[in-house]
Amino acid sequence: MLRVLSAFLDSITGYHEEGSIANRDQTNINRKIRAKEVRVIDPDGNQLGILPLHQALASANEFNLDLVEVSPNASPPVCKIMDYGRYKYEETKKKQEAKKKQATVQLKEIKVRPKTGENDLVTKIGHIKKFIAKKNKVKVTCVFRGREITLSAMGKELLIQIASETEDIAIVEQMPKFEGRAMFMILGPKP
Repeated sequence: MLRVLSAFLDSITGYHEEGSIANRDQTNINRKIRAKEVRVIDPDGNQLGILPLHQALASANEFNLDLVEVSPNASPPVCKIMDYGRYKYEETKKKQEAKKKQATVQLKEIKVRPKTGENDLVTKIGHIKKFIAKKNKVKVTCVFRGREITLSAMGKELLIQIASETEDIAIVEQMPKFEGRAMFMILGPKP
């Protein structure tokens, strides 16, 4: 019986057993607002001042709208009288717009060997330029097999040659460095 009562009280107050507040991203509206006094803003954006919660709820009822807690961490919390359904819709639209504007940069990889032929190198540089034109980063890896590891100087020269041939559209974000039996550098688009 005590557990049931405790669980019921926790569900009302919004607390878990650990004491953390449940659903932090959820906006409090109307009766779910826990502050005794709130700063109220009417639907036109005018401040009504700091009011007790029951009076703020009465003001929201006069407008036939909801009292929405927009800034819960302020002292006292800021609440706005508005249509909660519309507010929620606009928030999801803002999140979608922000997600659309977020640039997704991919890291493409081109592999070469120390003894890569000149024609193959021209083809690979063409691929690098296409990737850079699409605003992607390119990881150019020079792979050494067996005794080719002694040709590390040739591999570094090859990577520097690639960087110099793409310097008009790309910048070297990471200079050539070893990682196991491979040497790599990262090229990125110029801002």
